[in-house]
Amino acid sequence: MNEKRINRISEEVKKVVSDLIQNEIKDPRISGMPSVNKVSVTKDLRFAKIYISVLGSEEDKESTIEGLQSAKGFVRKEIGNRINLRHVPEPIFMLDESIEQALYMSKLIEEVNRDSKEDSDAKKE
Repeated sequence: MNEKRINRISEEVKKVVSDLIQNEIKDPRISGMPSVNKVSVTKDLRFAKIYISVLGSEEDKESTIEGLQSAKGFVRKEIGNRINLRHVPEPIFMLDESIEQALYMSKLIEEVNRDSKEDSDAKKE
């Protein structure tokens, strides 16, 4: 299937799932401000890997993914209702920790810069 079409479908699925998480899924396990970072739909439109980022503790992340897994049928039905597709992809929720990794890397870079500045200031004296 055309790569542009797959990307458009992925973006539409991302919009639908984001709206569902924010407004319609009322599972108490879903907490910690979840957000959809990326959706990757397979070429045959059978599966959609949905990468979810959750702010909070490890328990919040795990419970949010469990809550979304239990709402998988509802999410798939709503994707089918809102997007006109012959085959509605089955959602696969995955935890995306790229934001946390980026923050950690930024923190490490700041520490290295601060240490190198302190070393250069010490050498000047």
